[in-house]
Amino acid sequence: MEKSAIITGASKRIGRAIAEYLAEEEWNVVVHFNESEKPAEELVIKLKSKFPNQTFGSIKSNLSNEKEVEMLIPNLVSEFGSFQLLVNNASVFKPGYLKETSSKLFNNQLNVNLKAPFILMRDFANRCGKGNIINIVDTRISKNISGFAAYSLSKKGLWELSKMAALEFAPKIRVNAIAPGVSLQPEERDENYLEKLAEGIPMKKPGGILPIIQSIGYILENDHLTGQLLFADGGENLGKND
Repeated sequence: MEKSAIITGASKRIGRAIAEYLAEEEWNVVVHFNESEKPAEELVIKLKSKFPNQTFGSIKSNLSNEKEVEMLIPNLVSEFGSFQLLVNNASVFKPGYLKETSSKLFNNQLNVNLKAPFILMRDFANRCGKGNIINIVDTRISKNISGFAAYSLSKKGLWELSKMAALEFAPKIRVNAIAPGVSLQPEERDENYLEKLAEGIPMKKPGGILPIIQSIGYILENDHLTGQLLFADGGENLGKND
Protein backbone atom coordinates (compact mmCIF):
# COMPACT_ATOMS: atom_id res chain seq x y z
CA MET A 1 0.00 0.00 0.00
CA GLU A 2 1.39 3.41 -0.97
CA LYS A 3 1.94 6.03 1.73
CA SER A 4 1.72 9.73 0.94
CA ALA A 5 2.62 12.74 3.09
CA ILE A 6 2.38 16.52 2.93
CA ILE A 7 4.91 18.54 4.95
CA THR A 8 4.49 22.27 5.37
CA GLY A 9 7.62 24.37 5.10
CA ALA A 10 9.52 21.43 3.65
CA SER A 11 11.92 23.15 1.29
CA LYS A 12 14.59 23.89 3.91
CA ARG A 13 15.96 23.07 7.35
CA ILE A 14 13.84 20.76 9.55
CA GLY A 15 11.08 20.35 6.97
CA ARG A 16 13.55 19.26 4.31
CA ALA A 17 15.11 16.72 6.67
CA ILE A 18 11.66 15.30 7.44
CA ALA A 19 10.90 15.02 3.71
CA GLU A 20 14.16 13.18 3.07
CA TYR A 21 13.55 10.84 6.01
CA LEU A 22 10.04 9.96 4.88
CA ALA A 23 11.27 9.35 1.34
CA GLU A 24 13.83 6.91 2.74
CA GLU A 25 10.94 5.18 4.52
CA GLU A 26 9.15 4.70 1.16
CA TRP A 27 6.68 7.56 1.50
CA ASN A 28 5.49 9.64 -1.41
CA VAL A 29 6.07 13.26 -0.37
CA VAL A 30 4.57 16.61 -1.33
CA VAL A 31 6.81 19.53 -0.39
CA HIS A 32 4.92 22.65 0.65
CA PHE A 33 6.62 26.03 0.24
CA ASN A 34 5.74 29.70 0.13
CA GLU A 35 8.69 31.82 -1.02
CA SER A 36 11.36 29.11 -1.33
CA GLU A 37 10.31 27.74 -4.72
CA LYS A 38 13.82 27.00 -6.00
CA PRO A 39 14.91 24.93 -2.95
CA ALA A 40 11.57 23.10 -3.07
CA GLU A 41 11.99 22.19 -6.73
CA GLU A 42 15.60 21.15 -6.18
CA LEU A 43 14.50 18.85 -3.37
CA VAL A 44 11.77 17.29 -5.50
CA ILE A 45 14.25 16.66 -8.33
CA LYS A 46 16.71 15.09 -5.88
CA LEU A 47 14.06 12.80 -4.38
CA LYS A 48 12.72 11.74 -7.78
CA SER A 49 16.23 10.81 -8.88
CA LYS A 50 17.01 8.89 -5.70
CA PHE A 51 13.63 7.14 -5.38
CA PRO A 52 12.31 6.67 -8.94
CA ASN A 53 9.50 4.33 -7.87
CA GLN A 54 7.93 6.92 -5.55
CA THR A 55 5.96 10.09 -6.24
CA PHE A 56 7.16 13.55 -5.28
CA GLY A 57 5.77 16.99 -5.91
CA SER A 58 5.53 20.49 -4.53
CA ILE A 59 2.72 22.88 -3.72
CA LYS A 60 2.81 26.61 -3.02
CA SER A 61 0.68 28.29 -0.37
CA ASN A 62 1.05 31.41 1.76
CA LEU A 63 0.03 30.16 5.19
CA SER A 64 -0.70 33.69 6.39
CA ASN A 65 -3.41 33.99 3.72
CA GLU A 66 -6.59 32.24 4.86
CA LYS A 67 -7.96 31.82 1.33
CA GLU A 68 -4.79 30.11 0.14
CA VAL A 69 -4.74 27.81 3.16
CA GLU A 70 -8.38 26.88 2.56
CA MET A 71 -7.42 25.70 -0.94
CA LEU A 72 -4.26 23.79 -0.02
CA ILE A 73 -5.77 20.42 0.92
CA PRO A 74 -8.45 20.45 -1.84
CA ASN A 75 -5.80 21.28 -4.46
CA LEU A 76 -3.46 18.66 -3.04
CA VAL A 77 -6.04 15.89 -3.07
CA SER A 78 -7.16 16.88 -6.56
CA GLU A 79 -3.62 16.70 -7.94
CA PHE A 80 -2.05 13.88 -5.94
CA GLY A 81 -4.97 11.92 -4.46
CA SER A 82 -5.63 11.14 -0.82
CA PHE A 83 -2.72 11.02 1.61
CA GLN A 84 -2.07 9.54 5.02
CA LEU A 85 0.22 11.98 6.83
CA LEU A 86 0.12 15.70 7.51
CA VAL A 87 3.16 17.28 9.17
CA ASN A 88 2.55 20.86 10.30
CA ASN A 89 6.16 22.01 10.38
CA ALA A 90 6.07 25.53 8.89
CA SER A 91 6.20 28.42 11.33
CA VAL A 92 7.26 32.03 11.72
CA PHE A 93 9.42 32.98 14.68
CA LYS A 94 9.65 36.64 15.64
CA PRO A 95 10.77 38.15 18.95
CA GLY A 96 8.76 40.56 21.05
CA TYR A 97 7.74 40.85 24.69
CA LEU A 98 4.03 41.30 25.40
CA LYS A 99 4.35 45.07 25.72
CA GLU A 100 6.25 45.25 22.43
CA THR A 101 3.96 42.99 20.37
CA SER A 102 1.90 44.83 17.77
CA SER A 103 -1.44 43.52 16.58
CA LYS A 104 0.16 42.89 13.19
CA LEU A 105 2.92 40.75 14.68
CA PHE A 106 0.44 38.88 16.87
CA ASN A 107 -1.90 38.14 13.96
CA ASN A 108 0.91 36.99 11.68
CA GLN A 109 2.33 34.57 14.25
CA LEU A 110 -1.06 33.07 15.07
CA ASN A 111 -2.19 32.90 11.44
CA VAL A 112 0.82 30.86 10.32
CA ASN A 113 1.54 28.87 13.49
CA LEU A 114 -1.98 28.09 14.69
CA LYS A 115 -4.78 29.06 12.31
CA ALA A 116 -3.19 27.45 9.24
CA PRO A 117 -2.57 24.12 11.05
CA PHE A 118 -6.17 24.24 12.32
CA ILE A 119 -7.53 24.58 8.77
CA LEU A 120 -5.20 21.91 7.39
CA MET A 121 -6.05 19.46 10.18
CA ARG A 122 -9.76 20.04 9.70
CA ASP A 123 -9.53 19.55 5.94
CA PHE A 124 -7.26 16.52 6.28
CA ALA A 125 -9.85 14.89 8.56
CA ASN A 126 -12.72 15.71 6.21
CA ARG A 127 -11.06 14.85 2.89
CA CYS A 128 -8.59 12.09 3.74
CA GLY A 129 -10.38 10.46 6.65
CA LYS A 130 -7.57 8.40 8.17
CA GLY A 131 -3.87 8.51 8.94
CA ASN A 132 -1.59 10.64 11.10
CA ILE A 133 -1.12 14.30 11.94
CA ILE A 134 2.16 15.43 13.51
CA ASN A 135 2.46 19.01 14.74
CA ILE A 136 5.85 20.59 15.41
CA VAL A 137 5.50 22.80 18.47
CA ASP A 138 8.35 24.07 20.69
CA THR A 139 9.79 23.40 24.13
CA ARG A 140 8.85 27.02 24.92
CA ILE A 141 5.27 25.84 25.51
CA SER A 142 6.44 24.48 28.89
CA LYS A 143 7.44 27.97 30.06
CA ASN A 144 5.90 31.41 30.43
CA ILE A 145 8.91 33.41 29.26
CA SER A 146 7.55 36.21 27.08
CA GLY A 147 10.51 37.16 24.88
CA PHE A 148 8.74 35.61 21.90
CA ALA A 149 5.25 36.18 23.28
CA ALA A 150 3.10 35.79 20.16
CA TYR A 151 5.16 32.85 18.87
CA SER A 152 5.03 31.05 22.21
CA LEU A 153 1.27 31.60 22.52
CA SER A 154 0.74 30.25 19.01
CA LYS A 155 2.69 27.08 19.84
CA LYS A 156 0.89 26.65 23.17
CA GLY A 157 -2.34 26.87 21.20
CA LEU A 158 -1.12 24.32 18.65
CA TRP A 159 -0.44 21.82 21.41
CA GLU A 160 -3.92 22.33 22.87
CA LEU A 161 -5.35 21.92 19.36
CA SER A 162 -3.38 18.68 18.97
CA LYS A 163 -4.99 17.18 22.08
CA MET A 164 -8.47 18.33 21.08
CA ALA A 165 -8.09 16.89 17.58
CA ALA A 166 -6.63 13.63 18.90
CA LEU A 167 -9.79 13.11 20.94
CA GLU A 168 -12.20 14.05 18.17
CA PHE A 169 -10.46 12.36 15.24
CA ALA A 170 -9.74 9.01 16.94
CA PRO A 171 -9.57 6.18 16.10
CA LYS A 172 -9.08 6.76 12.37
CA ILE A 173 -6.65 9.65 12.73
CA ARG A 174 -3.88 9.86 15.32
CA VAL A 175 -2.64 13.32 16.30
CA ASN A 176 0.63 13.89 18.14
CA ALA A 177 3.16 16.69 18.60
CA ILE A 178 6.93 17.10 18.86
CA ALA A 179 8.58 19.90 20.84
CA PRO A 180 12.16 20.60 19.70
CA GLY A 181 14.53 22.74 21.73
CA VAL A 182 18.11 23.70 20.85
CA SER A 183 18.13 22.11 17.40
CA LEU A 184 19.19 24.45 14.58
CA GLN A 185 20.74 27.88 14.76
CA PRO A 186 19.01 30.76 12.95
CA GLU A 187 20.32 31.17 9.42
CA GLU A 188 22.21 34.34 10.39
CA ARG A 189 24.01 32.62 13.33
CA ASP A 190 26.87 30.12 13.50
CA GLU A 191 27.13 26.90 15.50
CA ASN A 192 28.70 28.69 18.47
CA TYR A 193 25.33 30.32 19.07
CA LEU A 194 23.74 26.90 19.63
CA GLU A 195 26.60 25.64 21.77
CA LYS A 196 26.19 28.59 24.11
CA LEU A 197 22.42 28.06 24.39
CA ALA A 198 22.93 24.36 25.06
CA GLU A 199 25.04 25.11 28.13
CA GLY A 200 21.78 25.85 29.94
CA ILE A 201 19.98 22.56 29.23
CA PRO A 202 20.41 19.21 31.02
CA MET A 203 22.06 17.40 28.11
CA LYS A 204 24.57 20.26 27.58
CA LYS A 205 24.62 19.91 23.80
CA PRO A 206 22.49 20.90 20.79
CA GLY A 207 20.21 18.14 19.60
CA GLY A 208 20.29 18.84 15.89
CA ILE A 209 17.59 17.43 13.66
CA LEU A 210 18.05 13.73 14.48
CA PRO A 211 15.91 13.68 17.69
CA ILE A 212 13.03 15.21 15.71
CA ILE A 213 13.36 12.61 12.97
CA GLN A 214 13.56 9.80 15.49
CA SER A 215 10.44 11.14 17.21
CA ILE A 216 8.56 11.08 13.91
CA GLY A 217 9.62 7.47 13.36
CA TYR A 218 8.42 6.51 16.83
CA ILE A 219 5.05 8.18 16.35
CA LEU A 220 4.46 6.49 13.01
CA GLU A 221 5.47 3.05 14.29
CA ASN A 222 3.40 3.17 17.49
CA ASP A 223 -0.19 2.80 16.29
CA HIS A 224 -1.61 3.14 19.82
CA LEU A 225 -0.08 6.58 20.41
CA THR A 226 -2.31 9.66 20.13
CA GLY A 227 -2.66 12.99 21.88
CA GLN A 228 0.94 12.85 23.07
CA LEU A 229 3.79 15.37 23.12
CA LEU A 230 7.37 14.22 22.65
CA PHE A 231 9.96 16.68 23.96
CA ALA A 232 12.96 16.38 21.62
CA ASP A 233 14.79 19.06 23.59
CA GLY A 234 17.55 17.49 25.67
CA GLY A 235 15.51 17.98 28.81
CA GLU A 236 15.15 21.74 28.39
CA ASN A 237 11.47 21.58 29.43
CA LEU A 238 12.54 20.36 32.87
CA GLY A 239 14.12 23.68 33.77
CA LYS A 240 17.54 24.32 35.27
CA ASN A 241 19.11 22.27 38.05
CA ASP A 242 20.29 25.22 40.15
